[in-house]
Amino acid sequence: MLLKEKLKQINFSPSESEVIRFLQANETTLADRTIQQIAATCYVHPSTLIRIAKKMGFHGWVDFRDAFIAETEYLQGNFQEVDANLPFSENEGIMTIANRIAALERMTIQDTLSLLMHDDLQQAKQLLLRANKIVLFSSDTNTLIAQSFKLKMNRIKQEVTIVPTSGESYYDAYNCQPENCAILISYTGENQMMLRTAEILKEKNVPILSLTSIGESSLSTASDVVLRLTTRERLYSKISSFTINTSISYLLDVLYSCVFAEHYRENLNYLIEVGQKVDTRQISSSIMKEELFTDSIEDGD
Repeated sequence: MLLKEKLKQINFSPSESEVIRFLQANETTLADRTIQQIAATCYVHPSTLIRIAKKMGFHGWVDFRDAFIAETEYLQGNFQEVDANLPFSENEGIMTIANRIAALERMTIQDTLSLLMHDDLQQAKQLLLRANKIVLFSSDTNTLIAQSFKLKMNRIKQEVTIVPTSGESYYDAYNCQPENCAILISYTGENQMMLRTAEILKEKNVPILSLTSIGESSLSTASDVVLRLTTRERLYSKISSFTINTSISYLLDVLYSCVFAEHYRENLNYLIEVGQKVDTRQISSSIMKEELFTDSIEDGD
């Protein structure tokens, strides 16, 4: 849940509400104002701001203010050219549509990258490297996207299985072991089947890596590591889940690439060796033409 949404759901006192109105009206200048300045402007005691922060789940005002500013900057950045929900209108030509979808995908990847933190990605990479099997739980709509990740990982001898969320997925969760790693994908982070799956995985001491939207959610709270999806789409008043799908695909490609890079030359040599034996496609394009490799790729070659 976004902080802006959470602010609407909490019952604040009249003096606290005055501060909230000030925050909403001065989003872009909060970083330049001290707690004393804001309190004086709103005719309240500084302790009022601290109470607001604690009601929002933060230790103090500065933590809450910084998180509020970061969320505001994220929501106001990117996606200025194209609407994530309605990227084109009914009267636009096919090449205009093509350009708008291209712009949308570029912005989605840049947006997702802006949410990607080094330490979170490093932890996610280590979870995958330590796992003897990766079990990916996703809704039916995301299962096809995950298939590409499974294929690439399996080709470098990293075992990945995909479990669509259904009643049967609970059995798969109970079958997981602590030496496995579970990847859970949920845009809202509040899918009830996914949350029940997470509960079971926690009972089994299985590490959880989740891909979900920004803000606080039940799934992010239950996870060991969280990678954030671009969060721009409404649930159903949209043309398609363009940005969600692109964001998931990008993050899974990043995870695969990080695992691949850990044993870069070993994995590359293996893919080339096996590819030469199993890929018998006939091609006419010089761009696609492969040279046969008789020796492994060595450092410095």
